[in-house]
Amino acid sequence: MDSDSSATAGLLESPAPAKEMTLRHVARTAHSMSSSSLRKKSDLALLRKLPCAPLLDNLQEVLLATKLVLLFPAVILAIAARILQFGQEWVFVLSLIGLIPLAERLSFLTEQVAFYTGPTVGGLLNATFGNVTEVIIALFALHEGKVVVVKCSLLGSILSNLLLVLGTSLFFGGLANLGTEQPYDRMQADVSTGLLILGVLCHSLPLMLRYAVSSGEHAVASWDAGLELSRACSVIMLLAYVAYLFFQLKTHRQLFEPQEVEDDGEELVSEDEPVLGVFSAMIWLGVMTLLTAVLSEFVVSAIEAASKSWEVSVSFISIILIPIVGNAAEHAGAVIFAFKNKLDITLGVSLGSATQISMFVVPLSVLVAWIMGVPMDLDFNLLETGSLFLAILVTSFTLQDGSSHYLKGLLLLFCYVVISVCFFVLRRRGDGNNDGVHLGVPSDSWRI
Repeated sequence: MDSDSSATAGLLESPAPAKEMTLRHVARTAHSMSSSSLRKKSDLALLRKLPCAPLLDNLQEVLLATKLVLLFPAVILAIAARILQFGQEWVFVLSLIGLIPLAERLSFLTEQVAFYTGPTVGGLLNATFGNVTEVIIALFALHEGKVVVVKCSLLGSILSNLLLVLGTSLFFGGLANLGTEQPYDRMQADVSTGLLILGVLCHSLPLMLRYAVSSGEHAVASWDAGLELSRACSVIMLLAYVAYLFFQLKTHRQLFEPQEVEDDGEELVSEDEPVLGVFSAMIWLGVMTLLTAVLSEFVVSAIEAASKSWEVSVSFISIILIPIVGNAAEHAGAVIFAFKNKLDITLGVSLGSATQISMFVVPLSVLVAWIMGVPMDLDFNLLETGSLFLAILVTSFTLQDGSSHYLKGLLLLFCYVVISVCFFVLRRRGDGNNDGVHLGVPSDSWRI
């Protein structure tokens, strides 16, 4: 009788873990799946025998359970270089290197918190912290009035995700899977490209308004009108992003759920259980966010010195170098999943990041600048806006048939190389603070 009752009780309790597992699975996104591919399994058997086992467990999981652990010393070296007043170029380089493992750890800690918050809040956390490095750099740059760094770094992040990350993933994934078909879900790609087209439309309207006014076609307008239009478009873009989150997390959640992927039978890339407690995860999340903010401030303050020392423009550093380094960990994960022929996760990372930056980070920066009294608009100038429009157009055509091969990736990479060379040879007359982006200065001040 006792055995029957215990068995009945076990049956009654069994749905709870299943429900909890379902919540954990739904809370995962392509971003967290991508970052988890760079984690390594921790063996805590020896640590748990020590008196301070809980603290060592946390240190092991947070600091050592990543394949990027060798880059953590760059964080300390960057802070030391700043305190000891080494060359600004060293501070800039070490800070960029230090941001790579910090970005990956932020994704890991956000995922740990998401285990305890349920699918909706967990998805929002992953969406919010997916590009926290870009957000922090943008905030510090706005605080210092460096609108050029904000615009160029955000534009570079979009171009990097659409052309470099996606192109590298499709190219190497195609080479690794020459004899097999590489399908992906077109609907997810269509949703993201649709939002990106809306974003580039909002970028184009202030630019077209400026040219229409300068050509004399419309007399009643001014630079302030373009700024007001940018702020109105930013509100629309944020509303569209909220609708996108509702679409992704509620009504069409099944379209965005990544698959659980096995790493060749050795270990699961995705974890089924949290390895940190909720309070420990939140504390570590705060610490890593603080370190990211410190290094981001170093990057913003040292970027002009690095530009002069290396004799390259601030726009090139902001558009090409900072986005590559800031998203290196996430990008590596996207390539790894392309190797495994899991292109839905790869598309979720590249297109998802580009969509988040275009529809959330950029308009948020405009509104935050408005609050801070900084005149930032959506007019990214002709070259930048044209490059963005063509990148979205090429990506949209590349993904229209629902299957991939290495030539598609190679073409995207070539597009990125051409754009990079263009910004490398570009110079602007005047000081570095206004390098590369229209800030109310007539457009005829450009030169090669």
